[in-house]
Amino acid sequence: MLKGFPEVALRRFTAWLLVLPITITLALGAAAALAGERLTLLVMGDSLSAAYGIEADEGWVSLLEARLDGKVRVVNASISGETSSGGASRLPDLLGQHAPDIVLLELGGNDGLRGLPPGQFEANLRRMIEASQEAEAEVMLLGIDIPPNYGQAYRDAFTGVFHRLADDYELPLVPFLLEGVALDEGLMQGDGIHPTAAGQPIILDNVWPELEALLEENGMTLAAQE
Repeated sequence: MLKGFPEVALRRFTAWLLVLPITITLALGAAAALAGERLTLLVMGDSLSAAYGIEADEGWVSLLEARLDGKVRVVNASISGETSSGGASRLPDLLGQHAPDIVLLELGGNDGLRGLPPGQFEANLRRMIEASQEAEAEVMLLGIDIPPNYGQAYRDAFTGVFHRLADDYELPLVPFLLEGVALDEGLMQGDGIHPTAAGQPIILDNVWPELEALLEENGMTLAAQE
């Protein structure tokens, strides 16, 4: 017995030393488990989500990741020039690799700019929606429009795809990703198609309300940050 140290206290102290490593191990294990429970968000898009023509960290997906502040793992699988066909081909591997909880589909713009049949674009998105749901991921659609010179009939058929899919699969929909941006020349690059860095926060604000609601449905409460 240590000199001047009561025997009962010494026994308690010794017992505490024996239990301490177990307590630390359990605490570390719990922390690791909590870290592993982060939701994973997969963004499948084209140049609008790939920060075309601007710095990568200025794009709306990077701004979203910053807003989520590590609470959600964000995987941006967007590729400039991507079509719905290309996205549908790539998605199965990405689902297997990342096991996302939520998939944001922002595709179709390049199909429209090429004048491809809306039915073809719709079929590809249906494949992606169903593949995501089979992988137990929830899906959110980010709609887009095409320039007026394509004719009103084609534009109506094109944008109608997003609304029909949202209705058929009961999905959250952002009707027009570039709302408040596309018609403002000061927020668009010289090509008239891609937003500048200044337009990216507006795009994020277009996406946020529907996404925040979806995150809350998955057990998260996230206050919007400016």
